[in-house]
Amino acid sequence: MMNGITPISLQNISMTANTAAPAKTQAGQFGDMLKNAMNEVNRTQLESDKMTGALAKGQNVELQDVMIAAEKASVTLLSAVEMRNKAIEAYQEVMRMQM
Repeated sequence: MMNGITPISLQNISMTANTAAPAKTQAGQFGDMLKNAMNEVNRTQLESDKMTGALAKGQNVELQDVMIAAEKASVTLLSAVEMRNKAIEAYQEVMRMQM
């Protein structure tokens, strides 16, 4: 042991990568992740709408809960828009590459 650092033997390191999974499976996993993210955005938007409507109707809803739900919906929507923008930028960058 040198200076508090324990040397690692290469024999103890597993060199197995997740290359056995076909591209279709990986694409499916990515698609599922995107679908789940979009469902979460939709769920927060619907929850915010429901709470705002309840407050407008005079139901027993706390104002701070309505504001928190609205902010959550706003943040999830802005995050989704930024992810979309980054994906478009990445696609455009790939398309600009010369072969």
